[in-house]
Amino acid sequence: MGPGSLALALALLLAAPPAGGRSSREANEAPPAAADFRVARLEQLWRKAGRLHLSAVKLAELHSDLKIHEKEELSWKKLKAEGLDPDGEREARLRRNLHVIMAKYGLDGKKDAQLGATNYITGGLENDVLDDPRLEKLWNKAKTSSKFSKEELEKLWREFKHHKEKVHEYNLLLETVSRTEDISKNVISPLEEEALKEGLLHQKHRELKDQMQSINQGFERLRRVSHQGYDASSEFEEPRVIDLWDMAKLGNFTEQELESLREELKHFEAKVEKHHHYQKQLEVSQEKLRHVEGTRDKELLSRNKEKYSALEEKTKEMGYKVKKHLQDLSSRISRGLQHNEL
Repeated sequence: MGPGSLALALALLLAAPPAGGRSSREANEAPPAAADFRVARLEQLWRKAGRLHLSAVKLAELHSDLKIHEKEELSWKKLKAEGLDPDGEREARLRRNLHVIMAKYGLDGKKDAQLGATNYITGGLENDVLDDPRLEKLWNKAKTSSKFSKEELEKLWREFKHHKEKVHEYNLLLETVSRTEDISKNVISPLEEEALKEGLLHQKHRELKDQMQSINQGFERLRRVSHQGYDASSEFEEPRVIDLWDMAKLGNFTEQELESLREELKHFEAKVEKHHHYQKQLEVSQEKLRHVEGTRDKELLSRNKEKYSALEEKTKEMGYKVKKHLQDLSSRISRGLQHNEL
């Protein structure tokens, strides 16, 4: 598959019209400033996001996702030039990953962007739904139980929302795998398509299997915690860290390797908590900025804009570091799981 195949496939996706109309206020809002993306279509996606009704936190999250994707795409281009992606496996994975990002933030032209406009940090415990009767039943049991303090209940709610997002992203992957294959048939020759199938089939099934395993483990954990409460000796609190640690314990790691992973996960959890702190500060700053925008105090407005911009950049920076670290840890642990199955 030539480099033009990826560009053409992505161009077909980007050509999709945005879902629904926009209010005059949204239409007049300036898009976010250029993010220095080196890949033009990613810059185009970033500007398109500025015309959607996304919170400051979601825009920062999207920025992190696009930056990581850009780094992977630039790395792929170097490999492709050296002939190191002969079966197009990395190219196809990049294409699927971008589909997931677009769907996640409502950039694929569809009206239903479940994760695009919601934010569990400010959503409260009753302002969102879990979209799964089993989860709703467990949550209702937990919140009426005497086993949880207010803080523990908030912590459990984050775990429920994290599980919902995992299921949603799994469903997105299922959908985008088939969409990618449909688009590929229009941009590559039958011979190239046949060559791709053999190499990609196992990889796609592996990716889906890993995600389903994580979902099943997560549900069992939610079921156990909802009935029994939190274990006082629990090592981690962040849902993503809990997932990674549970997966690591199932992998083919030595005791020394597990201890090393445990320490790294502790550092990662501290990084995630710091990122949460900046997200909350950014939301507070955004609300203050909206409040003073209607005033005539230009000095106050200037100070709030300056503070907001600084927090926005810091949140983007921390978000990138968190997602890159999460990606690295997930890859290492997944390799251990795969080796364990051999």
